Amino acid sequence: MRSAPTILHLDMDAFFAAAEQAAKPSLRGKPVVVGGLGPRGVVATASYEARRFGVHSAMPMAQARRLAPNAAYLVPRFSLYRTVSEQVMELLGRLSPLVEPLSLDEAFVDLEAGGVADDSASARATGERLRAEIRTVTGLTGSVGLAGSKMLAKIASEQAKPDGLVLIEPGTERELLGPMSVRTLPGVGPATGEHLRRAGMTTVAELAEAGEDELVRLLGRAHGTSLFRMAMGYDDRPVVAERDTKSVSVEDTFDVDLHDRVRVRIEVERLADRCVQRLRASGHSGRTIVLKVRRYDFSTLTRSETLRGPTDDPSVVREAAGRLLEAVDTTGGVRLLGVGVTGLTDYTQEDLFAQAAADDHGGPANEGASEAEGDHGAHGGDEAAGAVVAEPVAHPERRWAAGHDVRHAQYGAGWVQGSGVGRVTVRFEEPGSPPGRVRTFLIDDPDLEPSDPLPLVPLPEKEQGPGQSSWPATRPKEVSPDGVGVSGASDRSRP
Repeated sequence: MRSAPTILHLDMDAFFAAAEQAAKPSLRGKPVVVGGLGPRGVVATASYEARRFGVHSAMPMAQARRLAPNAAYLVPRFSLYRTVSEQVMELLGRLSPLVEPLSLDEAFVDLEAGGVADDSASARATGERLRAEIRTVTGLTGSVGLAGSKMLAKIASEQAKPDGLVLIEPGTERELLGPMSVRTLPGVGPATGEHLRRAGMTTVAELAEAGEDELVRLLGRAHGTSLFRMAMGYDDRPVVAERDTKSVSVEDTFDVDLHDRVRVRIEVERLADRCVQRLRASGHSGRTIVLKVRRYDFSTLTRSETLRGPTDDPSVVREAAGRLLEAVDTTGGVRLLGVGVTGLTDYTQEDLFAQAAADDHGGPANEGASEAEGDHGAHGGDEAAGAVVAEPVAHPERRWAAGHDVRHAQYGAGWVQGSGVGRVTVRFEEPGSPPGRVRTFLIDDPDLEPSDPLPLVPLPEKEQGPGQSSWPATRPKEVSPDGVGVSGASDRSRP
């Protein structure tokens, strides 16, 4: 524990949904839900307007639609989120060499290591300056927590939401934590929380009063000791600039249960190829191949196979995943499949058998098909597991994903409001424009094409390329509102 609140925790506010609202003027102040739009999709992020209806992260999308039927429902745009995340992390890197990212929108910063804060006043000033810079650079808001430990800094940022700053003075930890729920502490999930409740402990103060011996008796030596220290306000974990990747994996949840064994095998091979793509992108190889199968009755089976040495060969991973599938009973249907690689290292031991097979075919081992990323298509929520966020996969028959960027030869830049029955409805607006109007086209209109996301904040002139404007798109011409009912975002925000 530090004597000054020089550990900062930043958490962007409703990040995915806030980015969508910033990019789409017609959605500002309206409920927005981002996630998988298929029948089995889940909510990734809900705007604060949507949260008032009870919508929250990890909720089934079908339930969210019942709670907030008039919200805008959009698929994620990870390319935009990564761009904004990189801008935020660059600002954090200016404060300290010790920045520990936890996700795209969350990170710890050691202000003391950067020499920008050594007491409460300087820490608060640094936090307020950071919040202002984030708003200027990204157009979004973030909440900041400052404390003498990582645990308390994270608790402080949660209290600061939305768009605030909370500083916990060292020495006040126990007084602050006492009345809080035990679920506030890291590592206390629903099961542990219920176990403690049955033992008569629902607040952090009651954990501290119970004592270390009682918690060890209830939860075991490691968990009990750790929980007692946190209840007393102790947390000496350092901010770590680089966190080792432990695994890489991808999952798909299917709109309809898969019953065809051949189709299941094809999906496993496809997932193996995508997993290897991410494995190589992270600069790793791995020894242990993991297959995850969630069956029709929600029972989940996990099987693994450890190879003789680490590999990043797609044919090796495909074959191993196929062998693991042979040992799994898929009778009754499969609702989710996943393939992962663990036991990661930064070198590869070539698989002699795979290399020999490749030589026999006169070329390198099969690298696997490269898949464009976009709409979910036949898959509901393309969920991520492990170290890498898995993104939706594009399918030709459903390429107009609700919320994605498009450009029309006549009307300029816009975004897909919805699609169906051979048509796609587009709202033509840009981050810096007034709310735009809508127009409907045939899905194969040659003048309409997918586009890259526009920046949320206009680029400074010195950063613009030759002939590039702050927002690259032109303003659309005036068009009449569309009256065709389509799926996707609600048009209740139409001016």
